[in-house]
Amino acid sequence: MKIIIVGTAYPFRGGIAHFNALLANYLALKHQVEIITFTRQYPKLLFPGKSQIERAASQPDVPIYQMIDSINPLSWYKTANIIKQKQPDLLIFKYWIPFFAPCFGTIAQNSKKNTNTKVLIICDNVIPHEKRIGDKTLTKYFFRQADYFIVQSKSVEKDLINLIPDAKYLLAPHPIYEIFGKKIDKSTARTTLNLNFEQIILFFGYIRKYKGLHILLEAINLIAKKTQPPHLLVAGEFYDDENTYRNYVRQNNLEKYVTFISDYIPIEKVNLYFSAADVVVLPYISATQSGIVQIAYNFDKPVIVTDVGGLSEVVKNNLTGYVVQPENPENLASAIMKFYNENKEPVFTENVIKEKVKYSWQYFISELERLIEVR
Repeated sequence: MKIIIVGTAYPFRGGIAHFNALLANYLALKHQVEIITFTRQYPKLLFPGKSQIERAASQPDVPIYQMIDSINPLSWYKTANIIKQKQPDLLIFKYWIPFFAPCFGTIAQNSKKNTNTKVLIICDNVIPHEKRIGDKTLTKYFFRQADYFIVQSKSVEKDLINLIPDAKYLLAPHPIYEIFGKKIDKSTARTTLNLNFEQIILFFGYIRKYKGLHILLEAINLIAKKTQPPHLLVAGEFYDDENTYRNYVRQNNLEKYVTFISDYIPIEKVNLYFSAADVVVLPYISATQSGIVQIAYNFDKPVIVTDVGGLSEVVKNNLTGYVVQPENPENLASAIMKFYNENKEPVFTENVIKEKVKYSWQYFISELERLIEVR
C-alpha cells in the first residue's frame, strides 16, 4: 500500500513530529511511505516557544518533503496536486488543534477528487484544550473529508461521535515513544544533571495553565509545611507567564525544593530527565490523553495523573501510579507522600514494565490496517 503522512515531521520539533516519525518507520516495514510536512508550521506571532526546529532529532527512514505553508492557501492546493500525481492509497493526518483544519481539510478534499485515495485522521483531540470561537466549525470541515478515524481515548471517542455521528473509527491507545534513547542509571542521570537530591518527581513538557503546574506547586507547598518534600524537577518551555510560577515558589520559600529547566528539552537529553526521576506527575486540569505518560512508561517510570480525559485509562490506580482528583492540591500531595512513605516505586515499576506491553507500535499498526481493511 502507498501511504503519505501529512503534517508535522522532521525538522520540526515536538511530540507530533516524534509520533509521525515512529508511525512512518513502522508503516514502512510493510508499506511504501512518504511524509509531506511544512515549510512554515506556525507564524512566529502565534508560536510562543523559542524555536520550532529540532535538527538533532533522528530523521525518519522515509522520504520527507517540505512544501506546506500553514497560512498560504496556494501551497495547500499545490500540495494536493502533487499528492494526486503520486496516487497514494491512503493519506494520514494527525490532528490536535483547529488552526490546521483549513490547511489539512483543503489538502484532503482536493487530493481525493477523482481518485481512490482514502483519508485517515488520527485524533489527538477533537475539542482543543483551549477553546475558541469557530473551533467546531473548522474541525467539522476537515473531518468531513475523512474516511476513517483513530481515537486514542474514550473521551476523544465521545467527542468524535458527537461531531461526526456516522464516523468509521476505532480506539487504539497511544503507543510508547521509543525515540528518546535508553534508560540510564538513576544516580548517573542525576549526577549528569547536577541534581543532588534523594527524591525527585518530574513535571515534563511545555507549560500551559491547563497542565496544572500551579496545582503541583501548591501540593509541594502543602507537603513542605509538614515535612521535607521530594524535589520537583520542572523540565519544559513556558507557554504561560513564567513569572507567575517562579513568584509562587519564591513567595512560599520553595526554592530549595523546585528546579526549573525552562527550555525545550532536546530529543537526545529526554532520557536523562526521566531516568533521574522516581515518578512522573501530570496534574492536568484538562486532557484527552498525553504522550508524556507513554514516555514515562518507555523508561519504566510510575506516573501520578489527574482523573481527566483518558489519563486514567492508561495509568492504573495503585498499580502503575495513582489517579487523583483534578484541581485538588491536597489530594495530589497525599498521593505523592503515599508513593514515598509506602515505598511504591519498586512494585509500580514492575507493573509498568508489564502494562506497557499493551502499547506497542506493532499493535497500533495492526489496528490501523484492520480499520482500513488491509489484508
